[in-house]
Amino acid sequence: MSEAAAAPAAQAAAPAARLAWLDALRGFAALCVVFDHGSGLLLQQARSLLYHWFDFGQYGVFVFFLVSGYIVPASLERKGSVKSFWVSRAFRLYPMYLLALVLSAIAWKTHHGTIRGAEHSPGTSAASWLLMLPNVLTGPNVPNVAWTLSYEMGFYLLLAALFSWRVHRHSGVYAIAFAVAACALGGILPMALLQHWGHHGGPSPLTVDVTADVLILAGIALAMTRTNLPSKIGALVAALTGLTLLTLNQGYPYPWSGLTILAMMFTGTLLYRAEQGQVGKLTAAWTAGGVLALAVLAGLWHASRFTFLGPQWRAQWVTSIVLAGATFAVGLAVRNRKIPRLAAWLGLISYSVYLLHPLVFNAYRSLPVYHSHPGVANQILLAATLVTVIIAASAVTYYLVEKPMQRLGRQVARWPRRTG
Repeated sequence: MSEAAAAPAAQAAAPAARLAWLDALRGFAALCVVFDHGSGLLLQQARSLLYHWFDFGQYGVFVFFLVSGYIVPASLERKGSVKSFWVSRAFRLYPMYLLALVLSAIAWKTHHGTIRGAEHSPGTSAASWLLMLPNVLTGPNVPNVAWTLSYEMGFYLLLAALFSWRVHRHSGVYAIAFAVAACALGGILPMALLQHWGHHGGPSPLTVDVTADVLILAGIALAMTRTNLPSKIGALVAALTGLTLLTLNQGYPYPWSGLTILAMMFTGTLLYRAEQGQVGKLTAAWTAGGVLALAVLAGLWHASRFTFLGPQWRAQWVTSIVLAGATFAVGLAVRNRKIPRLAAWLGLISYSVYLLHPLVFNAYRSLPVYHSHPGVANQILLAATLVTVIIAASAVTYYLVEKPMQRLGRQVARWPRRTG
């Protein structure tokens, strides 16, 4: 290979190497969520012991949110265009999400899975799935892990608005503000307010979902235009709609979840800015520590209102947040070291792993072996088999669906610049 040809290849490899630690964190977090759901079917004794003080699923999700907070704003600012950002996000997330919905429907029709009651209100469910907001609209989370996508989408809407108004660099302020709000308001925020309103004479669930979809889509469309004020107003309308849903209309898990998650995601953004030299590292470290402390306090303070959230839940809440922060700190510390290829590769397929593993576990529930109460040795063998199936299926969907669509998204995102 000539030096001229080698230079672009080296330049392409450098960003991949710099992001390998984030891929490794994503892959690890996905496996934690897989263990959380799988241990409810197999290895119950290990689960019973470990879950006295630690919740692997909650921990894995928090790691995911920190990673998204770190890398997604960097993607937006690197592109420098709200339009390119939304195009890339659509091609990155929607193809696999739509495939997961289709596979869920097939599994339901063949009695190997569930669509969690969506068959009773298909229009409302489809409207809630349109923008990947089922957990904050009135449709069911299909697959069940899709609830986290609602918070991802809410974060994207806020990022696009902050970028449009050129106030996106104050990440530490936003992280602290959302953490303080989680402490101050988390105990009094309603759950599923708009849905309950509909049951008491207000607009129907379908009306709520369609109205939210229209406001957000119209806002995004305006934000993607090249006219200054309309684009800013559009981004603001979409962001405020998303924020309203995340704070007042959550279906799961707790009233303070939306604000806490946003605080953690903006903490990830703050750490990115510190790594880029835009914020002092000591300031970022103290701010991140303060946000995590406030997030812990929000859960412990408000959980006292719920009798079913006892000492075990409190221990899990504290360890999940603290260890998620510690895990991300370790990732930052080793970011310039060589990351094992397998760990980074698991991160590449982690989105598929995240969406597909509930379908595999649901299919396992429909098999006779699920009802045979296998011994510990057979449970270990079955668990290893299921994980192998999940990883293999995820690799197939990554290379046949995710990767080609991401490549197409990058091409589409360049069209405005070519024609402009």
